Amino acid sequence: MSPFEDVYKESKFHPKLEGLLLPYGTAGFRSNANHLDHIMFRMGLLAVLRSQNTKATIGVMVTASHNPEEDNGVKIIDPMGEMMSTSWEGYATQLANAEQEDLIDALKEIIEKEAIDLSLEAKVFLGKDTRKSGVKLSEAVISGVSALGGHSKDFGLVTTPQLHYAVRCQNTKGKYGEPSVEGYNKKLSAAFIQLTNNAFNCTDDQKHLSVDGANGIGALKLREIECHLKKSAHITLFNDGSKRKLNDQCGADFVKVHQKAPIGIEMNPGERGCSFDGDADRIVYYYTDSQRRFHLLDGDKIATLISIFLKELLTQVSSQIHVLNKVHTCIHSEAEDQIHQLAEDPSANDEAKRAARMLQSSVNVINQTIGDAISDMLLIEAILAIKGMTIQQWHAIYTDLPNRQIKVKVADRRVIDTTDAERRAVSPAGLQEAIDSLVKRHKKARSFVRPSGTEDVVRIYAEAETQESADALAHEVSLAVYRLAGGVGDEPKPLH
Repeated sequence: MSPFEDVYKESKFHPKLEGLLLPYGTAGFRSNANHLDHIMFRMGLLAVLRSQNTKATIGVMVTASHNPEEDNGVKIIDPMGEMMSTSWEGYATQLANAEQEDLIDALKEIIEKEAIDLSLEAKVFLGKDTRKSGVKLSEAVISGVSALGGHSKDFGLVTTPQLHYAVRCQNTKGKYGEPSVEGYNKKLSAAFIQLTNNAFNCTDDQKHLSVDGANGIGALKLREIECHLKKSAHITLFNDGSKRKLNDQCGADFVKVHQKAPIGIEMNPGERGCSFDGDADRIVYYYTDSQRRFHLLDGDKIATLISIFLKELLTQVSSQIHVLNKVHTCIHSEAEDQIHQLAEDPSANDEAKRAARMLQSSVNVINQTIGDAISDMLLIEAILAIKGMTIQQWHAIYTDLPNRQIKVKVADRRVIDTTDAERRAVSPAGLQEAIDSLVKRHKKARSFVRPSGTEDVVRIYAEAETQESADALAHEVSLAVYRLAGGVGDEPKPLH
């Protein structure tokens, strides 16, 4: 029996829902879990082809991140732990949406275009988050892998970053680390402990952190790595999945959108809290001040803190490392090798060696494949401890302008196309010009729009000199999106 006969026979057990069309985007495929069985089977097929195309192990992660628990999704991981090449996203969409009778032709078209040798061995790593639907949907992926003659390794319950990490470790033949959750836990925790050994006089109170696990996989995996951290961190875990549903009034997306702490978390004024998202690839920090006002520290504040810390260390070793012009927040591999040599150089001065060793530990705490809530949390906690910095002092590094985030429902989110790191809209025609005109009406203002990766909505961000002005700008831009990008339902109403 040919592989195509196996695929056709097996695909009948994973029939496509009539009329269902889904695009593969930056978040992969996401929808109600009941709609995804055929897509999972077909992504198993695609993962085999991608593995043969790259001659490497490919990852398939079953998750819907911050979506409600009844949803699920899937995304494919490329050899170095990065997201699947955008050149293959079209193949994913084509394969997922092909009618049953056209499935084999769609497969053959990809094979022909990419000159794929089906005789090559294909290996696929598989993982899932804590959604109940993940068990059945993972089985569908494995069925697709097997139908096309590939081999799969099921990691079971893992965070998305852990699977990305394992894929990279496998394809670097262990140079990046051991391709297992235990290997991930040991590498990150050892580096964190080494880094925090430079935090002198850090009290137990200063080590304390409240963590919102979003009732998801991040809570489960934080418990596992916590056992390796010894007394270097004091973590109180909330929303661990024992009482409420995944992402139900908790998680990073909820906190950022609603600008308030998640349900169930208990913190005193000035204490640090953080929230993971559903698959633990994103994190936000926050605290309340003495007047109980809520303060959010999201991606920009996190990137600033880490960049300042790494820059200070790099400055201390700059005379010894001649490739620092290539170094940013991720350490270039050539610089990494020289930092290692400096850390072991008996003739180097103590300050440079200490800085080099701290850089080594920082690199090992960072998951270099993808954003990682657990990894980011460990690095942030180490930096705050080393610098003796409170979360209020961190927040005061720079002051955010008042801002507002809202979303507008549209008939098809693909009508929005952006450029310049999603800061400018390329289409539909006239939208960016309208935004530019609206921004000019407000002081210290800017506004961006971007399509959601998971649903037919457009997300709008606006900031300005005052909260009233930011709210007004957000509403004005939402009207422009509604009118130019095919808004559905009632026209957006003012926020006040």
